[in-house]
Formats: sequence, C-alpha cells, structure tokens
Amino acid sequence: MASRTAGPPMDAVAIRAVIAILSGYIGRYVKDDFFRKTIRDKCSSYLATRRNNSGGGGGDEILVTMEIGIESIDELVQDREETRSQMKIKSLRNSIELLTIVASLNSTTSRNAETCAQLYMSIVYKLQKNDRICARHLLHVFCDSPFLARNYLLPELWEHLFLPHLLHLKIWYAEELDRLSFSKDFRGEKEKRIKALSRLYVNKLDTGTALFALYYKQWLKVGADEPPLPIVSLPSTITYGSSRKNSTDSFASHSSIRPNLYKEVFGPKLERNSVTLDERNGVSTVTWGSGFGTDEHKCSSFKGDMLYIGRPSRRMDEELRSESQRLDYFRCLSCRNIRAESFVHSNYGSKNSSFREEEETTTFLSSEFVGAVTTLCSSDTLSECEFAIRVITGAWLKSHGNPLIEKALRQYRVVEAIMEVLFASSKDEILEFSISVLADFAARNNAITTIMLNSDPQLEIFMRLLRSTSLFLKAAVLLYLSKPQAKQMLSPEWVPLVLRVLEFGEKAITLFAVQCNPQVAAMYLLEKLLTGFHQDKNLENARAVVSLGGLTLLMRRIEDGEFNERNKAASMIHHCICAEGSCRSFLAENINKTSLLELIVLGNSKNSSGFAFSVLAELLYLDRTCKILSFLRGIKDGWDGLSTMHILFIFLKKAPIEEQPLVAIILLLLDLLEDPFKESFYRAEAMEAVMATLNCETCNDTIQEQSAKALLLLACHFSHDGESLIEKSLLQEAGFQQHCLGDSHNGKEIVVYDLDHKDEEIEEGESWRKRVAIGLFKSGNKNLILALANCVANGIPCLARASLVTISWMSRYLHFVEDRKLQEMAFSIFTPKLIISLSFDKDAEERVLASYSLLCLVKNSGIYEICYFVNDIRF
Repeated sequence: MASRTAGPPMDAVAIRAVIAILSGYIGRYVKDDFFRKTIRDKCSSYLATRRNNSGGGGGDEILVTMEIGIESIDELVQDREETRSQMKIKSLRNSIELLTIVASLNSTTSRNAETCAQLYMSIVYKLQKNDRICARHLLHVFCDSPFLARNYLLPELWEHLFLPHLLHLKIWYAEELDRLSFSKDFRGEKEKRIKALSRLYVNKLDTGTALFALYYKQWLKVGADEPPLPIVSLPSTITYGSSRKNSTDSFASHSSIRPNLYKEVFGPKLERNSVTLDERNGVSTVTWGSGFGTDEHKCSSFKGDMLYIGRPSRRMDEELRSESQRLDYFRCLSCRNIRAESFVHSNYGSKNSSFREEEETTTFLSSEFVGAVTTLCSSDTLSECEFAIRVITGAWLKSHGNPLIEKALRQYRVVEAIMEVLFASSKDEILEFSISVLADFAARNNAITTIMLNSDPQLEIFMRLLRSTSLFLKAAVLLYLSKPQAKQMLSPEWVPLVLRVLEFGEKAITLFAVQCNPQVAAMYLLEKLLTGFHQDKNLENARAVVSLGGLTLLMRRIEDGEFNERNKAASMIHHCICAEGSCRSFLAENINKTSLLELIVLGNSKNSSGFAFSVLAELLYLDRTCKILSFLRGIKDGWDGLSTMHILFIFLKKAPIEEQPLVAIILLLLDLLEDPFKESFYRAEAMEAVMATLNCETCNDTIQEQSAKALLLLACHFSHDGESLIEKSLLQEAGFQQHCLGDSHNGKEIVVYDLDHKDEEIEEGESWRKRVAIGLFKSGNKNLILALANCVANGIPCLARASLVTISWMSRYLHFVEDRKLQEMAFSIFTPKLIISLSFDKDAEERVLASYSLLCLVKNSGIYEICYFVNDIRF
C-alpha cells in the first residue's frame, strides 16, 4: 500500500460533512422503527447463533453482556414514558459501561460481539447528541469487521461512504471474471480459479474498507492534520491461459493514483498546460504538456488494449449495477457499417457546396482529424476510440471554435460515439476530455443535449460518472447542461450522488469554454428529485435527503447568493419538513434565522412571497412550548435594522391571501410575547387580519384551511412531528380517555423527557396560553368572539374544529380578564353555538369539547343558568 504524506490541518467543513453522514445515518435508529428492528434483529440473531455455538465457554458471558446492553438501549429508545432525568442518565451510563466491557475484549470468540458493541455505542452517543464520538464508533465497526459491516450490518452506509474509494476493485473483478469465462481451462480448474479470484477480491475490499475507516477516524481527531490517503492498489495481473490480452493495465493507472476527494474538489491536482497537434511523415502525434504528463500516441500503433466494446464492457456494467438491466449502449450502429472512405468523402474531404463559403476563410480539415472521427464512429476497439478522443480534443482546442470542426463533431453519430466512450473507458483523462467536449457543444447547441439524453435515457452513463471520486463534479455540470427530467432519475442512488455534488461543488468548474458551479447543477437535480414525481416518490426522496444530512447542506445555500437560488433552497427545506416533520427541531436550532428574514424582505421587494416564510412558519410547530418561544425570541430582533414585526407587517400587506392567516398569527404571537395587556399598532393590524380570514362568508376553503392551521398555532402545543396536541390535552382533562390512549403519533417521539422537564413544560404551556387568551379577549373584544363562534357553526370541518378547540382553551382563562361585561358577552355569544355542537349527530370528541367549553364559561363567567343542563350531559 502506498500513500501520500500527511497534509495540512483538516478543514472544518469536511469534518462536519463526514460527521453528518455517519451520525445522520445511525440517527435513523431512534427515528425509524423498521431500521431499529432491522439492526436489533441482525445483531441479536448473530449473537444468539454465536451463543449456541460457544458451548457455554467464556465467550458465552461476553455474548450475554452484549445482549443485555442491546436490550437496555432498545428499551431506552422505545420507552416514551421515562420520567426522571436521573433514571435516563443512569440507563445511558449503564449501557455505555456494558458496551465498553464488550468492546474492550479482544478474543476470537468476542470479535463480532465487539463489532455489535461498537455499533450500539454509536447509537448511545447519538442519544447523548455527541455526534463526533458517535461517528468514531460507527467507523470502528468497519475497522473491526469490514466484511460483516459492509455485507450484513451496514451495507447502505458502506456503499455511500466507502464504495466510491473502491470502485476500481469492482471494475477489476468484473473484468477478471469475464476473462475467466473465456479461458480454455477444464471446468473444475475454472471453478477453482474463480473461487481464488473471489477470495482475493473480498480480501481486497475488506482491507480497503478498514483502511478508509481508519482514514476517516483520523479526520475526527480534534486538531489532527489531514492524514495520508490510503492507496488500495489492484492485485497483481493473473494469467488464465487465454490468448486474449489481459487489460488489467488499462485500469492500473486509474487505480494506482487515487486522488484525495477533498483535494480534488477544492484544488485540482492536474492542470492543462499545452496541446499541440503535429504532423510528422504522415503520422499524427498528440503531445500533452507536463500538466498531464507526457503522453504520445501514434496512429500507426493501434496495438494497445484490445478491450472489445460489444461484450466485455456490457458484462462489466452488469456486475456493477444493482438496478434493472441496462440498455445495450453498444448496439451495432448503422454508421459502423459505413466504409471509412465513404464517410470521409461524403462529409469532409470534398468541395461540398454547403462548405464552400466556409472553406474560403478556413483551412481544410486535416486527414488526421477526419481519421479520428471515422475511427470513433466505426471502431469496436476501446483503445482506438480513446486515442481518437485525444486527437479530436486537441483539434477542437487548437481550432478555437472552427465552424467546420464544430459541424463535424456535433453530428448525432459522433456525439453518441463519445457517449459510448464515456461508458466504457476507465481512464480519467479520456473521460475528462469527453465530458469537456460534450459540455462545450451542449452549451452551444440544445440539439446536442437531446442526442446525449437519447443515447442515455436512464442516465446510467451519468450515474457511473457521478460515482467517480475525481470526475463527479464535472459530470454533474455536463448533466445539468443536458437538463434531464425526473422520470430519468428513478434509482434511489440519485439522492446521495446529488448531495455529494452539493457538498463539494462550491467552486466553479471550467470545461473548455464552459464555466459552471456544480452546486447550481446539484440544486437543479435535487429540485427534480423532490418535486418531479408523484407525491409518494417525492416524499421518499425528501426523507432520504433528511436521513443523509442534506438539510445541513441546504441551510448553507439559503445564506448567500442570488435570491432565486436561496429561495430554491428554502423550497427544498420546506419539502423535507413536509416529508419528515421530526426534523423541525434540528432546523430551528441550526438554521440562520436572519437569512430567512432577509429572504422574506427580498421577496417583498420582488413581489414574490418565496418559501422563506413557509419555512419560518413550519419551524414554529415544535414539540415543546419553550422551544417555540425560544424560536420567536430568536427571530424577534429582525434583519438589517428592521424588526421582525415590521417585516411581517409589510409582508402581510403583500402576501397571497392564503398565507395571510399564518402571517397575522405569527405577528400576533411576537407582539404577545412582550406584554399581553399593552395594545400596539402591530397587534391591531394582526387582529384585524385574523378576523378577516375567519369570515366564512367571504373566504374560500383554502383560506379556511390555513386559518385552521394558524389558530392551532396560538396554543403552542405540538408533537415531535408537528401535530397539534392541544385537543388531546383538553379531551384528557375533560376525562375522555379513549381518544388519548389511542394516540398513535406519540409512538414516533424519540426524546424522553423526565418528570422535571415535563412539569416545567406543562407550566410553561399554561402560562403562555393564559397570556394569549387574555391578550385575545382584550384586543379582539366582540369581533373576535363572534368570528370564532361563527366558524364553529359555519366553517368547513377543519376550521370549525380548530375554532371549537380555541374556544375551549381560551374559556379556561376568561375570568383573568376582569371585565364583567366581556365575560357576559362571551358567554352569550359562545353558548348557543356550543349547545348546537352537543347534538348527537356530532362526533364524541366534538361534544366533549363543547361541554367542556360550556363548563369553563359557566365557571369563569359567574353565570349558572345552564349548569344543571350541562351536568346532565351523557356521552
């Protein structure tokens, strides 16, 4: 193994990216029931098998200890009713101690028990929100047992993080396996060789996995320098007795110098110096400057690698793919049957009338260039096609956009032939030339992109390039220029591939005359993945973005740049929240709130509401009242000298009518945060807008739905997924246990609050709702009371229910208003509507809420005329 020397201090962005990928992946254990069950079952079944085979020896105690640790952690994650902080801390400590005992052992019996212990140690530290230590333990899993980790325990993570470094081994193995199939050995001997090859391949994969796991662990050491990059070389060439030339060398240069991915992105290692095209004695020679290394190829020496495109390359691709069988890109094209002489004369060599005018001012196409194009479109030998790419690239660069050369190269069969080379070649230099030429043409002519997409309808060639550790940014730019549609990106692999481009594509890429930021390409592709399919597929892709740490990348995109790009990032974050509501807390803590407010202001100036406000509104549906109030205080100061209330007031005047209910409610919450007894201009404007949106006679169903959602925000009581819990709380207080015990959403909660925090949360919520109720009663007076009552009777179902819930909890605090006339007025307006809600054609929960509201009104208004009627209600 070779490696370069240690580099400069590690970049904080790269470290955070690795930590986000690892901790985000294992975080699924506490969020995803199916993932948790899968991991638990895999470890438990393996340990049970080992225990049965141990014969009761010393290893049996190790396995029992491990099983106890797994059970302890699993119970901790699933037990939502853990009440005391001390119990939670003690449970975590006990779990760590048990796992540490197992992880510290180093016996053959306990080897894989240690691996499972390291895996569950990462889960424990994830629960403690120590993502760095969590990531280190997860990497240790791949260090200890790479085979078990990559094949059984964590195959998805291995494919995302480690496979890109080891893809050259897969290519080599596919080629060797294909070569064996053509050997003339007897069947038994052939099987023996195949087994030996498989063992060698597996050992290489395991060694490479362990090396890169150690490499990334070094990244996570505080203050560490960038470690040397492991080089996983190919095994020595194996001879199988076939007369066919072994083409292992064609991959050797590709695999023996595996550039550091981070360095490749932020500072290209190679730089083009010069390109010259000379003619000596009728032989074309292409010479490259020292930036690429000296490399001369002559047309007279096409005796290189005889890798036949038609069969082995197809076999190689099938070995690499896990998705549906690919299309045959190397079908026999009609142009391959055309004689070279005919091709030359019909297109380039003659004084064709269509070229006469151009030929007066340009030179004739050289015979070497014509020969290269002919070879590219007619040869079935990969090495000949690769050399043709070199000649064509040199001629194109030297021509400075010669229209004759451009017209020659942008023909359908030429573009398709270049796409075939992109699929078959393993040489980064050739791939980069091909990508650059196609990008240059695609930027000039939309017809080129059509040819490219027709040649690769399922984008399998592009997926192969995006898996590359050195060319994926350039490939992303070319794909962006092609403008593919969502229907072409069906594989689940697209999300991680695009996120990798978004993560590392910060600097602009230059492909000949084309310059583009790969992050722009990534944003285009990600938007297609999140919005271009049917709803279920869109949500699936959005959940994948969340689980792979994509939110962190998107949050960075809303901070700088053009409004459209920042607004697009906010849109994608909003899609992620809709798909996985539990990510709200993470976003609320980490998102740049000033940037959100700035985007709202910029949207106002462009007469575009944008998505920044939608994200801001969603981040208020948090699972604890104290978090909601903390977020409100965090945005209160505003942006660039403008207070948030003033920003929202301006936005309220320009916002689409469907957004006005939420804008008004958030403006109201910010005002009530200070003093509920003090009237203000902003509160008056917000109250007027709220009452206008509650007018069922003038508002359509969409506005009423948004009004319902906004009303529920006033109570500030939600689940981890953003579902309102105030109704369930009221029903429970009213003694209606059936609904509360049937709560299916609490099962998704992953945070266990102790008793002290629970009591504190209840107290905080009560205090806040009291503050809001007093402010609403005093500021809204009769108009708000009438609007709520009218919504209960005339609103669409969701608004009627939200209004009834709002009346229920507000009625509890009516007596704090200390205004006898207001109390009597509220009683007289609410009571008739609530009595109607008691009829037996209403559902049980609605009747309970109505009766509860009546009892609160009776108690808090001092009016007892209907007490006997209410007390006689039966459910």
